[in-house]
Amino acid sequence: MASEGAETVVVTKPKVKKLKPARKQVKAGEVVKTETPQTGKEYNIWYNKWAGGDREDNYSNKVKSQTRCNIKRDSGLTRANTTGMKYTCLFFARGCCPYGWECEYRHMLPDPNDTLPDSSKDCFARDKFADYRDDMGGVGSFNRQNRTLYVGRIKETGTGLETEEVVRRHFKEFGEIERDDSPTTHAVKVLQYRSVAFVTYKYEIHAQFAKEAMACQSLDNDEILNVRWATEDPNPVSKVAEKRRLEEMGQEAIKARMDPRIVDAMRAVRALEDGDILDDDGELTQEQADEGDDTEGRPDTKRRKIEQEKEEEATSPPPREPTQPTSLLSADTLEGLKYFAQIRQQNGAMPVKPQVRPPTAPTGLSLADYGSDNDDD
Repeated sequence: MASEGAETVVVTKPKVKKLKPARKQVKAGEVVKTETPQTGKEYNIWYNKWAGGDREDNYSNKVKSQTRCNIKRDSGLTRANTTGMKYTCLFFARGCCPYGWECEYRHMLPDPNDTLPDSSKDCFARDKFADYRDDMGGVGSFNRQNRTLYVGRIKETGTGLETEEVVRRHFKEFGEIERDDSPTTHAVKVLQYRSVAFVTYKYEIHAQFAKEAMACQSLDNDEILNVRWATEDPNPVSKVAEKRRLEEMGQEAIKARMDPRIVDAMRAVRALEDGDILDDDGELTQEQADEGDDTEGRPDTKRRKIEQEKEEEATSPPPREPTQPTSLLSADTLEGLKYFAQIRQQNGAMPVKPQVRPPTAPTGLSLADYGSDNDDD
């Protein structure tokens, strides 16, 4: 019998939230499409605007977007979840997709862990280009990973920190924002009195989605935002940090695709070169870790080993150069023949006379016939 004091432990599994079918954000024909007023003489299909007009006229003629995406309310399952489509619906990001669950593209925030089929396309399956546009708009470039958005024409309220909090509150819905050492602990920078902010996401795919979702939207003061790609940060510290981040991402991607046994073997070889001792899990032992803490700042074992090898090479005598042969046979060959001759003499063997073959009579024409000047020959 079981003891009366025994207690039964019930393990409850965490509830997995099931996605519901995506809802239709708008009805067909509900969004009124307004034509862009003509501000120039020619329409540039590359920049999708009139050319030759005043730049300020283009900004003043922009109208506020009629729709906006709400990730919590609009996300759901579509046909793309059954067909394997990896790309996101562009109109879902803008909040105006009339198809809902019947859409052929995904209606959810892009997952950075999902690898897109083509790296030359953005998350909406639009082709990237080699260079950015002059106004830093459009799809972007495939030559540089850009995670920072330029947000212009904002209306500042209060101090710079208050404006940063407003910008972060509106942009954090569309992806994880990078963290830094600023007072707000988020990579949101506001240029005070210039109506400009910069938002850096942790993943580029979220920056692509947020650029389309917040285009021509407003924050808290009914302004019309101008969202574009940010230019490269000229700060050398930021360049070094970005380069290190890309290298770490590349190493993690390569490590994820490699066989774990190969990774363990490479780690063991490196430990042997450095003179370290690994445990069963492939990590440094506690003694090695303590020694590493105590010897912080000293050159590692591998470097010392290389320096010792260089010192030994410098102190060792130079190798003997091989003597140049003075005859057809080299010096080594002659020494070998002398050695075998001495062995033959010690064994008392009779020298073998070379057999001379008798000369054979020439048959037919010979070389002598051509060398004689006498007519009788």
